[in-house]
Amino acid sequence: MAGVPQVNFALDTYECIVIYPGAAGRALPPETVQRLQSEHAEHMQALQRSGIVLVAGSIDGPARNPEPPIGFGLARTGSVDDVRSVLEADPAVQAGLYRVDVLSFLCPAGSLEFPLVKTES
Repeated sequence: MAGVPQVNFALDTYECIVIYPGAAGRALPPETVQRLQSEHAEHMQALQRSGIVLVAGSIDGPARNPEPPIGFGLARTGSVDDVRSVLEADPAVQAGLYRVDVLSFLCPAGSLEFPLVKTES
């Protein structure tokens, strides 16, 4: 991966999920938006139950640019492309209500825990 910082400690790598409003969002009827939001929530919960997504949620705050992100999540599969692929299968993304970007996220090893993620015993 390009741009890995040279540090004297171990790093964990995650896939950072950023969700933005999609181009079609303003043109969709309110009942379609509501249905797609529900389907999006179900899709994200299924990805979390399967262990693909570790944590995900909404972002609420003042807009800092014309198109602020509205959602954020972290996955840990080892593949930005794999995470992007499952997120692009989200009905709300396919309908254009949302668009997604997936980037690598690096942090000090062991600094994050995900208590809701079930571990195999």
